[in-house]
Amino acid sequence: MSCARSAQHATTQGKRIVEPRSNLFGGPLAATSMSSALDTLRRDFGGDIIEPGAAEYASASRSVLASGSPACVLRPKSVGDVRAGVGFAAGAGLSLSVRGGGHGFAGFGTNDDGVVIDLGELANVEIIDNERHLVRIGGGATWGQVADALAPHGLAISSGDTRSVGVGGLTLTGGIGWKVRKYGLALDSVVAAEVVTAGGQVVRASEEENPELFWAIRGGGGNFGIVTAFEFAAHPTTDVFYGKIVFPASQAAGVLQGWADHLRTAPEELTSIANFANPFAGGPEAPVEIHVVFDGDDPGLAARAIDPIRRLGTVIDDDVALKPYADTLVDGVTPPPGIRLVARSAFVDKESVSEVLRILAEAGASEQPPFIAVRSVGGALSRVPGDATAYAHRQAELMFVTTTVGPAPVVEAARPALEAIWRRLAPHVSGAYANFLASATEEDVAAIYPTETYERLAEVKRQYDPGNLFASNHNVRPRQAVRTGEAV
Repeated sequence: MSCARSAQHATTQGKRIVEPRSNLFGGPLAATSMSSALDTLRRDFGGDIIEPGAAEYASASRSVLASGSPACVLRPKSVGDVRAGVGFAAGAGLSLSVRGGGHGFAGFGTNDDGVVIDLGELANVEIIDNERHLVRIGGGATWGQVADALAPHGLAISSGDTRSVGVGGLTLTGGIGWKVRKYGLALDSVVAAEVVTAGGQVVRASEEENPELFWAIRGGGGNFGIVTAFEFAAHPTTDVFYGKIVFPASQAAGVLQGWADHLRTAPEELTSIANFANPFAGGPEAPVEIHVVFDGDDPGLAARAIDPIRRLGTVIDDDVALKPYADTLVDGVTPPPGIRLVARSAFVDKESVSEVLRILAEAGASEQPPFIAVRSVGGALSRVPGDATAYAHRQAELMFVTTTVGPAPVVEAARPALEAIWRRLAPHVSGAYANFLASATEEDVAAIYPTETYERLAEVKRQYDPGNLFASNHNVRPRQAVRTGEAV
């Protein structure tokens, strides 16, 4: 089925009925005009247009964690191509997905019968101001590409911890990685962005230009347009001490409590993740892995920061060593077809840490537990004013994730036990981290964005995407729709 025929079918056969939107082709497009619209797209679009039947379609149609059958996958090579792709999707009344790295648990990087704009060709990494360490990064770059490009210059940006994760998806919703306690979230280092809006305009967002849009894209996800380029303020970096300290599963409760107590007073150069109940390492018998990065190359300072963790229990492995920062980013894994990863996250304030860790340790020791990861936050992240960006969870001490892995029947069978764990946790946790959510319900959106944050985002949405073209995300509806209760 061609992109034109699929678009007509989606509009007329009930799969997706959407009012035609204004677009770059000069006005709303009826289904009967789809063929000419596609011809216009081919004339204006300098990248690749991949349709069903093409050799690349099978790989292009899926994201890392989700399968789809889009009508078209567009791979723009310029901002003009992105504008053309946005106009085509809007005019055709097709759902639109935007793909950076494609790692989103909720599968936002693909769809059925819609348009996917894959930004992978927009991946340049360029230092544009050596004195201020300003770096311009294409919206389709991955963090591995960024780390490799900056390493020869002795620079880095606080990011995630996986090489193949996209800069755009991670940054727009947060960015919790190995430098978070010293330098904050990835989005805290953004100084400007180039954004293609739903109406096809290319605007610059910064503290001085379109400041409300700039506020919104730092935490509000892909709700407001397609970021074709970011400008980050990088920082000088040295090698870092990186690795894991491993303890027996039987010592999980004590290790976790001692670990959290230490991180509360540890230097901000130390960031850490506690992983346990790994289904690929024994489930409830899997060891507790305390992963650490000390952001500095002084062995004495590193030892003083890390040694208290080593004294928390019986160390059965310790591979912490001095490494280039770029080597702390691991390769992402693409699960085999049919394997699902269902992730759910929440934040923990200081007063609830002990109880939450007690519940998680018990959950990890239960039969067929979820994989559990607990991340230390705080530090530089918490010193940013709560209303400075749309990221709303600045004062949390921990962020944790439960992940269930397996074919659909396995995931469904594990659901009752997982829901029981979360019912126990509910009185002690709050919010959710969008980058570790496999669902996008109204409850999820409310957890990500407290009411005041959501209302402000809805007003920005009304200004830049009143028709909710960019709905394939943890969606913020335009303010008008919020007030009237009408679907858009």
